[in-house]
Amino acid sequence: MDTPYYPISKWSEEDRPREKLMQKGKESLTNAELIAILIGSGSRNETSVALSNRILIHAKNLNALGKMSIVQLTKFKGIGEAKAVAIVAALELGRRRRSEDAAKMEMITSSKIVFDIMQPIIGELLHEEFWVLFLNNSNKVISKSQLSKGGITGTIVDVRLVFKLAFECSATSLILCHNHPSGNLKPSDADKQITKKIKTAGDSLDVKVLDHLIITETKYYSFVDEGIF
Repeated sequence: MDTPYYPISKWSEEDRPREKLMQKGKESLTNAELIAILIGSGSRNETSVALSNRILIHAKNLNALGKMSIVQLTKFKGIGEAKAVAIVAALELGRRRRSEDAAKMEMITSSKIVFDIMQPIIGELLHEEFWVLFLNNSNKVISKSQLSKGGITGTIVDVRLVFKLAFECSATSLILCHNHPSGNLKPSDADKQITKKIKTAGDSLDVKVLDHLIITETKYYSFVDEGIF
């Protein structure tokens, strides 16, 4: 037997997502209720909360939902382009907030700190990107830049650009980072070669290459920690 449909307007005020947020605070809402506020309305036979819950059940978690495209979201009955855009935008803001929070760390003292900074940026991508963190004398991050963007299996790095950017921000050292969308943490021969090439150039230019991290969704590989440097 189908569950009776009761529009949110018929719910008690304390149970309506918007009113609940205002009266009890954002922490009191479920993930489905928060998404329901984003999309605003459901369909003729389904509330926005029920629709949001159905999407979450399909995605399994917010992390997976954050990877869904607008096209994928619009395949859910009741989700048009505008609602899909709202969901994608909100989750992207959340990702950027995590990145900013991580970047507030004052000093790089371990590979784990580098992972915490870069995982929100490249850890969940479906393609490979190569980034560099530029540091000052106190090992504080003064800048971070994407050097290249490639396919699933690799990307090309211009060594000259690495040091051009280093000089522009007066960096005294740098840390190399790139992701492996496959989830495989093992460095390839190409990874080792480009690391050696950049490190050698850095020694000549007095800009120290401190480490190279390979980052996946939940783990990382540090060249220094593994004794490759």
